[in-house]
Amino acid sequence: MENKSGEGKQQHIPLLSPYKMGNFQLSHKVVLAPLTRQRSYGNVPQPHAILYYSQRTTKGGLLIAEATGVSDTAQGYTDTPGIWTREQVEAWKPIVNAVHSKGGIFFCQIWHVGRVSNTGFQPNGQDPISCTDKPLTPQIGLDVAEFTPPRRLTTDEIPHIVNDFRHAARNAIEAGKNFF
Repeated sequence: MENKSGEGKQQHIPLLSPYKMGNFQLSHKVVLAPLTRQRSYGNVPQPHAILYYSQRTTKGGLLIAEATGVSDTAQGYTDTPGIWTREQVEAWKPIVNAVHSKGGIFFCQIWHVGRVSNTGFQPNGQDPISCTDKPLTPQIGLDVAEFTPPRRLTTDEIPHIVNDFRHAARNAIEAGKNFF
């Protein structure tokens, strides 16, 4: 691109400029935001995700994986991936390897949906767990009827949820994710 004086110099575009993010050197600031794909049948990432993520990888580019559940109680949507079982960790490995083979940096977004769930997503049809027993209230464009009123966690249960995140973080590292 020519600059305004017409001297033929390259114009500096901040979005496309390299960026140091912690220990990682990004080649640009364009990031693949997490997009819930709902194609991880049985909460296990599928082989087609290898192609999906590798097609979106650039050398030094940052990809944020879709929200990934930390436990079977963390789920609130159909067919979203998890990272709490050995099968899930093993399924993530070739996906992560495909991103890394192209020089990409892969972030694992671990999550627990809390009360944004219903009994259909919970083990044994139990109520979703949350920090509150208050159900969701209607919002614009959100049908709260699809969410079951949650059960408030007891103080004794909180360390179990913390441990679910700890376990998921370790599994993300084992799967090869750069950070979470």
